[in-house]
Amino acid sequence: MAIKGLTTYAAAALLAGQAAALHPWGPWLGFQSPGVTRSARDGVVAARSGGSPIKAYNLSVPVDHFHNESQYEPHSDDFFHLRYWLDTTHYREGGPVIVLHSGEFTGEGRLPFLEHGIVPVLAEATGGIGLVLEHRYYGTSYPVPNTTVENLRFLTTEQALADTAYFAQHVQFPGLEHLNLTAPGTPYILYGGSYAGAFVALTRKVYPDVYWGAISSSGVTAAVDEFWQYFEAARRFAPGDCSPTLQKLTHIIDSMLFDDDLARADEIKDLFGLKELYHDEFASVLSGGISGLQNTNWDPEEDFAEYGTYCATITSDALLFAGTAYLRPAVQRIVSFAGYGAESESLTARMLNYIGYVKNGVRQDKKNCEGKSLRECYSARFAEDSTDLSASGQRSWLYQTCRQWGYFVTGAGVPSDQLPMVSRALTYDYATIRCRNQLNITTPPDVDSINKLGGFNFSYPRVALIDGAQDPWRAATPHAIGLPDRESTTTEPFMLIDWGVHHWDENGLKDKVEGLPPKQVVEAQQKEVEFVKAWLKEFEREQKRGLGKQKVGEL
Repeated sequence: MAIKGLTTYAAAALLAGQAAALHPWGPWLGFQSPGVTRSARDGVVAARSGGSPIKAYNLSVPVDHFHNESQYEPHSDDFFHLRYWLDTTHYREGGPVIVLHSGEFTGEGRLPFLEHGIVPVLAEATGGIGLVLEHRYYGTSYPVPNTTVENLRFLTTEQALADTAYFAQHVQFPGLEHLNLTAPGTPYILYGGSYAGAFVALTRKVYPDVYWGAISSSGVTAAVDEFWQYFEAARRFAPGDCSPTLQKLTHIIDSMLFDDDLARADEIKDLFGLKELYHDEFASVLSGGISGLQNTNWDPEEDFAEYGTYCATITSDALLFAGTAYLRPAVQRIVSFAGYGAESESLTARMLNYIGYVKNGVRQDKKNCEGKSLRECYSARFAEDSTDLSASGQRSWLYQTCRQWGYFVTGAGVPSDQLPMVSRALTYDYATIRCRNQLNITTPPDVDSINKLGGFNFSYPRVALIDGAQDPWRAATPHAIGLPDRESTTTEPFMLIDWGVHHWDENGLKDKVEGLPPKQVVEAQQKEVEFVKAWLKEFEREQKRGLGKQKVGEL
């Protein structure tokens, strides 16, 4: 879920009031999702236009796998179409099935990874079938006619995991109907990135006799309610002077917002041209730029260049926006008021550039907000909503975060002894407002329903945990800074991609380019091939020994 470009301030503001998703509409999941890459968006276009050589199919799966659980009442005996895309180009008899799970986005958006990403890398090396499997309640894989709150009751991780197991146990691949390629007789290997990364790890643990192994890339195995840690990666790894500058500018802004003299709050908001907004709405707008770290990528076609532009803008001591020059005296006053008189010259210039950057973004957003007030355009309190399936992907992820996963990004949650990267006016109450307003969910998400399977301590045989060192979502994984390091083994690979961000090992290039992918990504993908091959040899040995099945776990 990714915010792109200056014209995303409205999206950022809206989504910041939501879950910090790993999603195309944001981390605010608003903000980002695990980020929908440019090639992923192109994959949607290609699939819809017929330009993709990959074909889509459906498997009929139960709407309700758990008739003994009251949360799904009234129960359903119906089936629905779970969509998948198939590529048998590299298949050799006896090869595995490589399943890339789409996670919280339409499966069409994952087709580039099936065409020239991690799937063909693994499939070619192992003689495997490659496919993308869609998640219930996304794309066309809806078990219900609309997404009213009642109809969303079947959208739980438990039900979706059961879909994935059912698929491997019942699918017959078109063109290969003469072969029994179901699990457990055929080794199934899962791959997922971000939410999908956590999802495949959980699938392997809950259904170990169905899925032989899983690669969890940037997998957020820890569900976190208030996720202030999202911006810790930017605080530590933002280029140059970006992080300390933003912390100081944010502190100056908060000094005005929280002063006893209410006029000061109006003054700072007015400098940005956002006086009409409430404090939390204003804070969410300002948080848009720094959230771009998640969408930086080694591939020039995928890289979110605006993130670098943002940091370069707010750290420049030269005035970059002529239209803000007249504000210099006012900005000098507030810089001194906040206690930064000794740095007045530099911070005044940087604040003026910050103001100019935001104003420019807001100005570009106006065409998307025609006929709306500033608050209607930017506030999550006015977020438009629809239960129609054509517009329900965002609603589905919102429901998942409100019910189970959390990831509500705030500035208020940052420890008091640390300067935040985003305003403390960005509160949990505002971040969760869409849960209440659109879904009537008034209780915190049941993160224990996810974390009981491991959370930060997640570990399971033949589950690889791979993360980017600079990924904002690293803070919700077993690689989170501050957790004990682990030995990486063939059975449980534990890899941190240097300088990497969000599931950098998932995408690839259509054509060869000298110097790309970077060495650390090439090495990560090579290691994935090596340990998957080792897992498959283990599968062959077990098949020969005729060992009994492992017991299915419980979610």
